[in-house]
Amino acid sequence: MLASGLLAARRVPPGWFRSYRSVPAPPWSALVAVSRVSSPRPALLLMYPCFWSAGMACAAGTVPPVALLAKFAAGALIMRGAGCTLNDILDRKLDAKVSRTRERPVASGALPVKQAVLFLGGQLTAAFTILLTFNPYSIVLGASSLVVVGIYPLMKRVMNLPQLVLGMAFNWGALLGYSAVHGTCNWNVVIPLYAAGICWTLVYDTIYAHQDKSDDVKVGIKSTALYFGDRYTKPILSALSLSSIALFSLAGYAADLSSIYYVSLAFAGSHLARQIACVDLSSPSSCMATFLSNTHVGGIIAAGVFLDKLVN
Repeated sequence: MLASGLLAARRVPPGWFRSYRSVPAPPWSALVAVSRVSSPRPALLLMYPCFWSAGMACAAGTVPPVALLAKFAAGALIMRGAGCTLNDILDRKLDAKVSRTRERPVASGALPVKQAVLFLGGQLTAAFTILLTFNPYSIVLGASSLVVVGIYPLMKRVMNLPQLVLGMAFNWGALLGYSAVHGTCNWNVVIPLYAAGICWTLVYDTIYAHQDKSDDVKVGIKSTALYFGDRYTKPILSALSLSSIALFSLAGYAADLSSIYYVSLAFAGSHLARQIACVDLSSPSSCMATFLSNTHVGGIIAAGVFLDKLVN
């Protein structure tokens, strides 16, 4: 949940912020823009791992309380915004060199770095306030994710698989959801669930990264899109998708889920297969649409967990 949006930090289309250069804008406009409040959908990619895990932790015949799910949703939205702000601060010089990101508030100068840092502090404070309503184990677990969140933007400069670190951050909720229900983790459940989420993130963020591959080469940003290359991306993503579904199955087995859950995995797997078959890796619009469609994948799996628990 804390990684809220490190990936979707590049979500806003080019030209969106041009008005900042010609007409003075109210201060709040830049804050809204840097936190991507107007495009909240990618926050679901952080929220669903929390839902999966919390659902698997529940006893048969029950699902997580609405209040708990609401806290996960709010935390995902806030921390996705915080992740966008952090990413924009650390990547401001690189963003200024990339056509799709140079109009972002920090990169364009519309939002001074000091103001962005203060705003980030407010976002983190709001998220931590929510975290404090959880049990002590979950507070420590949730706070520890900040280490992974903080290093992700830097990994794009030094390693060919930064999406691996992003997956570790984005799917931290696979650990937090279970502990929020039980006050501890069943590692037999949450480790394969966490690994499944990481494989899934590698799939959708590699597709996402293909949007910027030309500019990324020029400015020295590393990504799985460049590392895999156009020739091998789809075969590797197919293998990662199969691995993800297998790991989701293992987590479901450890959580004693039944056929309803596995049917949902079949639908999710089919969705991933269609994504990989149909996406045009040379088309930024196709890559973005495919990336966003992964919110359906996460929702299908969450629905399968909850329905399985209720019926059984």
